[in-house]
Amino acid sequence: MSRHDDGRPRFDLQAHSRHSDGSLSPREVVALAAEGGVELLALSDHDTVAGVAEALAAGESHGVGVVPAVEISGIYGRYEDLHILGYGIDHRSPELLDSLTSYRRDRAARADRMLDALERLGLAIEERVLDWQAASGASIGRPHLARAVFEHPANAERLSAERLERPEQVLRAYLLPGRPAYRGRTIPTAREAIECIHSAGGVAVWAHPFWDIEDPAEVLRTLEAFVGFGLDGVESFYVTHDPMQVEILAGASVAFDLLSTGSSDFHGPDHAIFSAFRRHALHDLEPNLGPIPSFATVHPLTQKGHR
Repeated sequence: MSRHDDGRPRFDLQAHSRHSDGSLSPREVVALAAEGGVELLALSDHDTVAGVAEALAAGESHGVGVVPAVEISGIYGRYEDLHILGYGIDHRSPELLDSLTSYRRDRAARADRMLDALERLGLAIEERVLDWQAASGASIGRPHLARAVFEHPANAERLSAERLERPEQVLRAYLLPGRPAYRGRTIPTAREAIECIHSAGGVAVWAHPFWDIEDPAEVLRTLEAFVGFGLDGVESFYVTHDPMQVEILAGASVAFDLLSTGSSDFHGPDHAIFSAFRRHALHDLEPNLGPIPSFATVHPLTQKGHR
């Protein structure tokens, strides 16, 4: 496996498949990552590890180091959907699988509440979209609800008047916190998500802090609280983080002695934002992947000078 001149692998440590809110199979995700020059990849579906085994096998075929991973949505104070990435987890752990099952049940109940809210707002639902997702055995999330609204012809005139031209815009208009059809989760808390990851043998990393919280001071306060819960790292390098945000997080990772990771958060080639690999800029700063490369099943990597 080739590396950068400094010995660091070309990494992309968050990606999603059809098992959550991505559009491709795990094998297809790994194949596209390989085409994009990714050497170290994490398939991190929301609240499920159903695609990990397929991704690991695909990594063997394509020569990509695939890290067993998961992304868990956690509640913290007024924030109802902060994401904690777990790397190097034992994806066969019965305790982990039981916890994720309970989290998906809560996710499904929330989806039902949001679906009801959308219908009460007078929006029609394209059941075909939701039926296909349910038939695949994957959970229904907000991107699927947004697409089900967007694809129903009865909503076309209304969405056009509201200038909602893509499913992602429907999600932002109706299904984010504070929007009319948003409904919150009840479990787990951010602390419980971190503990769940640790119990499965993994390291816990707060995903895309500035995607969910705008104020830098609030991000740093939240990060400090998560460190108190045992957080191991922060996703400093993210496709939508600007240079200032990256600098803040990279600096905080040093101050708190945390891992400093990054991703393009791949969801599929047709996604409006998360459509390609290796889009997360480093801005001449140094990531700290720590033990994460050693969790990969192909060519475990060791980083000199990193814990």
